[in-house]
Amino acid sequence: MAAPAYYRPTLPRSSSRALRSPVWSLSSSSSRSELNAASFVSFPLHFRFREVLKLPNLKLPTPKVLCVRESRAPAVTKDSWESSVLNSETPVLVEFYASWCGPCRMVHRVIDEIATEYTGKLKCFVLNTDNDLQIAQDYEIKAVPVVLLFKNGKRSEAVVGTMPKEFYVAAIERVLKS
Repeated sequence: MAAPAYYRPTLPRSSSRALRSPVWSLSSSSSRSELNAASFVSFPLHFRFREVLKLPNLKLPTPKVLCVRESRAPAVTKDSWESSVLNSETPVLVEFYASWCGPCRMVHRVIDEIATEYTGKLKCFVLNTDNDLQIAQDYEIKAVPVVLLFKNGKRSEAVVGTMPKEFYVAAIERVLKS
């Protein structure tokens, strides 16, 4: 029994139409083996096609998480704040973030790059403001993301919001030169 029709992009065959965008055509498959993930328009839809076509045995790839990685900047908490940040001999960068904050994730990537580039010259930490609200209040953090730089236990620079990497690097260089 043939599977129901489904949409699949096909390219035009004539050279006069070669510069046009792909044409959507309705084609019918003669066997289930021709139905594969590449035939569908986009991967979220292929789960819907499985349901609509009632093809429970259709083996389609399951989505995989490809971007999970450890942060190069360790987390600091109220318990480790004094020993890690205030009593540090080297300058310290602390990113104040919240787990629900989208822009904070963008800043995480930048801080990870900075942590590897400035290994030995600068310590980098992240602090979740939802978990350690008292520290955020002590430094008057009203919104996230905020990056604070400390030297000799004192706050010396601040970068508020999501900024390009150059902003963070410039602030770090000012702290290291002072």
